[in-house]
Amino acid sequence: MPFFEGIAAVAMRQVVAAVALSASAGSVAGSAVNASMLQGASLRGSSSGFVPGAPPVTAMDYKGLAMPDMTVAGSGEIHFFAIGDWGGLDGTLSVPEGRHELIAYRGGQTPGPHVFPRTRWNKAHSSLLCSHTEFLECFQTSGSSCAAGCGWVDGIDTAPQQLVADAFKARAAVKDPKFIVNVGDNFYWGGIEVDCGGSMSSISSVARHQFNSIFEGIYSGAGLSGKPWLSVLGNHDWGGRVFNNGWDQQIAYTWASSRWVMPAPYYSQTVKFPGQGFSVDFFMMDSNAMDAKAPSEDPEHNICGAKHNPAGAGCASVGGPASVEACYGWFWDLWAEQKVWVQKKLSASTADWQIINTHFPCGHEASFYRGLHTTYGLDLLITGHRHNQELHDKSGMLGGMTCIVTGGGGGITSEHSPMDDTEWYGEGQYGFYDLTISKSDIFIESINYDGKVVKTATVSPK
Repeated sequence: MPFFEGIAAVAMRQVVAAVALSASAGSVAGSAVNASMLQGASLRGSSSGFVPGAPPVTAMDYKGLAMPDMTVAGSGEIHFFAIGDWGGLDGTLSVPEGRHELIAYRGGQTPGPHVFPRTRWNKAHSSLLCSHTEFLECFQTSGSSCAAGCGWVDGIDTAPQQLVADAFKARAAVKDPKFIVNVGDNFYWGGIEVDCGGSMSSISSVARHQFNSIFEGIYSGAGLSGKPWLSVLGNHDWGGRVFNNGWDQQIAYTWASSRWVMPAPYYSQTVKFPGQGFSVDFFMMDSNAMDAKAPSEDPEHNICGAKHNPAGAGCASVGGPASVEACYGWFWDLWAEQKVWVQKKLSASTADWQIINTHFPCGHEASFYRGLHTTYGLDLLITGHRHNQELHDKSGMLGGMTCIVTGGGGGITSEHSPMDDTEWYGEGQYGFYDLTISKSDIFIESINYDGKVVKTATVSPK
């Protein structure tokens, strides 16, 4: 049965310590794992990664982990890329019994990622320009029957993940990014297509198929292969309209990959550049509480909703929400825990730069992030979720802090037509960011799906 019918491995990672660490789910102090508890590690040329030696018993055991430092050698220009909302539908996946195939339209059963067609609204989000059903018709008929409001562009809307990935790889071959910052929504529609609760010491065949088809087979090549992806979960990785899909398998994949880094829903990573005399502290946060509501509310945009979560849904065995009823409180408790954690981390940071990476876009919890900038010196906020590219240079609502939205990775169609900028929020619909970092500044370039630079900004340390 088609997925949306009826609705509007890899080498094992080198390790630095063979220690099993457990964290208290209810305490920031108990959940934060200090890097000093682990042996030191270096990441030279970003060619291999390091994680704690033992996979966790549950997906929450390494909450707040201070990852062993990465060290990037050399004195040349330093780049890293940022991308999000990139993982399309895996139509060749043999889904477990009771689950829908990841096929939305004719041709979606062929190998490779296939974009999911979402609705398109006007800029104010007050008028629906293109329904999901209308957009599907564009894909089904190759545009011969397609509502004008959809703004459908054959060759762009039909393969955006591949187009962005091609531009990503071409630029990586020239710029040699040292690592990738990944803002989440890694697999549409609902993340890894198994129930939560699998072993953290193994990867299911479903998860491996999705990673191979949508990630490993797409983002590789000169300047990119072997580079760490510092990753967080998006709302679709939890399940989109449910919370009990295989989000824990994305965390487990950290121990089955030479480059995927996601040891917990939130953690920190220090990157040192001794050749240029500076360092960066990255704080990776799970902001998916923004899509966690009471069970009866907004069922199409609620990972805790009663309508789509199956009866008896629960992820307590891996540290997640125990039930639909507990889901809302669980996510907001996790967010409150992180807010305390990141303020402590920022106040103690001695790095030259402090950067947060999270899924929900510029504008969510604005007063909180503004306070992190003005009080603790947070320098840059990297986000996604809105399916386009937005470079907010020295944002007034964030107290002058720059924020980017990089939700145009192409796993889902963009907010608006890629060729008509009338309703755009930002400077592009599909793309990624190339950030050139030094001790004195971060130069941000917004890269369109065709490889062209469409906007730039420069950030100075706070």
